[in-house]
Amino acid sequence: MNMAISSTLQALADTQENPLVLIDENYTVVAANGAYQAAYGVTADAIVGRRCYQVSHHRDAPCWQHGEECPHQEVFGNHRNCQVLHTHYDAQGRAEHVQIKGYVIPRPEGGNLLAEVIFRLALPQEIDCDEMRLIGRSPVFLRALDQLTRAAESQANVLLHGESGVGKELAAHYVHRQGSRHSGPFLAVDCAALTETLFESEIFGHERGAFTGCIGRKQGLFELAHGGTLFLDEVGELTPAMQAKLLRVLESGEFRRVGGRETLHATVRVIAATNRDLRALVERGAFREDLYYRLACIVIELPPLRVRRSDIPALTEALLVRINQANGANCYLTGEAMERLVNHDYPGNVRELRNVLSRAVALCAGSQHGAIHAADIVFQERSPRRAASGPELPVVACAPFESPPTPSLRELETRHLTELLARFDGNRRRAAHALGISERTLYRKLIKYRIN
Repeated sequence: MNMAISSTLQALADTQENPLVLIDENYTVVAANGAYQAAYGVTADAIVGRRCYQVSHHRDAPCWQHGEECPHQEVFGNHRNCQVLHTHYDAQGRAEHVQIKGYVIPRPEGGNLLAEVIFRLALPQEIDCDEMRLIGRSPVFLRALDQLTRAAESQANVLLHGESGVGKELAAHYVHRQGSRHSGPFLAVDCAALTETLFESEIFGHERGAFTGCIGRKQGLFELAHGGTLFLDEVGELTPAMQAKLLRVLESGEFRRVGGRETLHATVRVIAATNRDLRALVERGAFREDLYYRLACIVIELPPLRVRRSDIPALTEALLVRINQANGANCYLTGEAMERLVNHDYPGNVRELRNVLSRAVALCAGSQHGAIHAADIVFQERSPRRAASGPELPVVACAPFESPPTPSLRELETRHLTELLARFDGNRRRAAHALGISERTLYRKLIKYRIN
């Protein structure tokens, strides 16, 4: 133990249940309590005398020089306590997201120390899902993650707002897994894909003979999600009639299957998501105000990729690993290619990044070197209208002197899906990976377009 620290300060540090380190004005770690040593699998001797940014951030300079909020600057520069969000690394190099509370601690011999108390938000394995995981260390990303963590601690309904492709379903998975309902089911429904005639049947279920062609009982998603979470994606697309039916079940927790007489009850936490301004829809009378307040107990804004550019390299590497595995490839990015990716604005956010990488891998997978160059990074041009709401589709190039009839979006997507399935011999899992969507989403598209 560093003798510069009094036994009294060390004893006080050890009374703290959370991991705690004491740091001097030169960024040097001078003590670590028992909780820190246990949490990060290190001894005090292994970190005392080293710089805090070397131990916690695996960097060769203070975190504020890399654009992060620094508790050291607040304590020693402004002489006040602070609270910041960070990404830390343990002795095995595993990253975790943490909240740090920094306190000014007077030294008996004069001067001050920084006491950093660490509150762990989530380990990487806790934010994984089947498609991707929440990745980032930018301040705006960490703030959103902190809000998601706080929301998970409550039972209130959550409304996630963000542009298309920011990862709203992934965020919903995180809230579910971190909450008290993590052992219950997590079910998702795309509200934009439901017609009014299907809404009641999908959400509430139906009894045998409830309508023409109905040959058996079906449990609805609300019933199946009992004890867990129901994720309503694109909730802003619900029609007024569908909104009224949803409001009734959210208010009482009671419902009936279509064609049924028995009143059923389910306890469900609802997480809704939208890329539309629901408050503006409420003011225009297009969305029920009472339903809005039922859904928006906690509102969380998920940041677009263009405001967290520093996260793009880490996101890219993680996505590339997934895409390589799905395609049996071993492609890698050159420095120029990565620079091109970082400098793009991504109107389609993480989904667009994934699609760009999927295309680049498909083009270079057959080459011997497997290098993805800047020229292989192709961004799809979008019209303003398409950038706001249109689906991402392959570019169809026509010679200037030709004027063929413009195919519909349905025709384009049907053609693209058919060709992609043929390329992967009908393997839906690999096709979904190449598209950058879930297999469940791909299956819905195949049913929608009647693709065998």
